[in-house]
Order: sequence, then C-alpha cells, then structure tokens
Amino acid sequence: MARKVVDCRDMPSDRGCTVTIAGEEEEVLDVATMHAVAHHGHEDTAELRDMIRGGLKDESLA
Repeated sequence: MARKVVDCRDMPSDRGCTVTIAGEEEEVLDVATMHAVAHHGHEDTAELRDMIRGGLKDESLA
C-alpha cells in the first residue's frame, strides 16, 4: 500500500501551520484529524475527514 501525505500548508488555515503527516491512509487521516481538532479548533466531523482525505497525496508525489 502506498504511503500518503497531508501537509497543513495545503489546507485553509490562518495559523501558518507547517506540519506534514505521512503514513498509511487511515493513520494519516486519524492523526491529521486529531491535529485539526487540537491545534486548529475544528470538530471531528465527517466533513472534516472528507476535506482531509481530499488533501491526501501519494508520498512519492509530495
């Protein structure tokens, strides 16, 4: 299975966050959701997870 990457710099934010998370898709989705809730004030919703999932890239392309 290809590793996935999500980069906070690619997501809408007013904090200028530079966190990058890499791993298997479900791991990245879970950790990125926890980060979005703890550091960006989002709620853990299906919509948030869909937005994060839409921002995932294959690690080799990132």
